[in-house]
Amino acid sequence: MTIRVLIADDQAMVRAGFAMILSAEDDIEVVGEAADGVLAVELSERHRPDVVLMDIRMPRMDGLEALRRLTRPGTVNPPKVVVVTTFDDDEYVQRALGEGASGFLIKDSGPALLVEAIRAAASGEALVSPAITVRLLRRLTSTVPAPKEPHTALSAREKDLVRLVARGLTNAEIAAELSISVGTVKTHLGNVQTKLTARNRVEIAAWAWESGLVDGRG
Repeated sequence: MTIRVLIADDQAMVRAGFAMILSAEDDIEVVGEAADGVLAVELSERHRPDVVLMDIRMPRMDGLEALRRLTRPGTVNPPKVVVVTTFDDDEYVQRALGEGASGFLIKDSGPALLVEAIRAAASGEALVSPAITVRLLRRLTSTVPAPKEPHTALSAREKDLVRLVARGLTNAEIAAELSISVGTVKTHLGNVQTKLTARNRVEIAAWAWESGLVDGRG
């Protein structure tokens, strides 16, 4: 199956770079580019992409408002939206957590993580850049009075995996660290999300820090 992607970013060079990376993949097709949020919504409704790669800070309409419009209740087959951010956008990323975004990336995350985020979103998963995960932990955990108890106890291997997620490792790095396949990492992550009722990688990491599973909350 070919994943149809719309790129929304106000910087032409960023759009061109993303398009070049994604177009090199056999299973990804770039169907349009938008320089602002208004055009992103219009082109999404016209081309019906599977995934929208959405910048946050754009003219006329920012990425969060465009995200809300694309995923508003009642929308038939809304696209998955992967939000692209910089370290200056932490508050926007936190707001987007509740808006249904299917991924969060730092712009300089690199080609491999960009492609992985697109594929994850298309398959119904959510990939959060490890750099964002680590940076947001203190803000997220400061708003949670106590960690949620898992519905079912985490296994020893699942705890090992959660510790690595909390330290910001990617799926590939976790696989190498634990000597398992990336597919097995994804399976474990899915099980952990279910047990913790966590929506994404950030919430898994936040739970790990709040529960004391990792040190250094300081």
